[in-house]
Amino acid sequence: MLSAFRRLAPALVGLASATTALLSQPAQAGLFDAKEVETTQFVLVAAPIPSGGAQLNIYEQKKDTRPCFSREGNAPTTVKPLLATFDFTGICGRYMDSNGYSVRIGEIDYGSAMRLRVEILEEDIVLMSTGPNGGEVVMARAGGIDDGYVELKLEPGWSLKRRHYGERALGHLYVHNESLPIRRDQE
Repeated sequence: MLSAFRRLAPALVGLASATTALLSQPAQAGLFDAKEVETTQFVLVAAPIPSGGAQLNIYEQKKDTRPCFSREGNAPTTVKPLLATFDFTGICGRYMDSNGYSVRIGEIDYGSAMRLRVEILEEDIVLMSTGPNGGEVVMARAGGIDDGYVELKLEPGWSLKRRHYGERALGHLYVHNESLPIRRDQE
């Protein structure tokens, strides 16, 4: 058994390397479409995590049976994730990681090549990614600091879109922009 594993090990390492390289590349344009969503039904949230910091959650109000979230205040706007208090199946959507959302620039889905992350700065909380050219891209801001659930408001040019395969709506969202914004220090 051990000798069989030793013979297969180089092939498995090669397969793992090829898979990693493939997954870190943008998806081909045209496989999936991106269609507008009703933005009032969604909220982007910097959700605190136990180890410190925050992660991106996106909540969706699918039906008006019960509210999925509430907002309070401004700069920053705090969010109460009401969907955590009841069985929200069919009423709310919750997107908490790269299985539920990714970055799309124009027709290209960047998948894991542009990972979204929440950064807590001195005076603001921002949603950002490292662009394909290596530069930092800010996509949303809270407009202040709070240690709870905080709404992230998309920067100009950014929007939410839903992934579609043909006419079929899928359970994946895009943080979308038609073109990659250029930082002023890169002009």
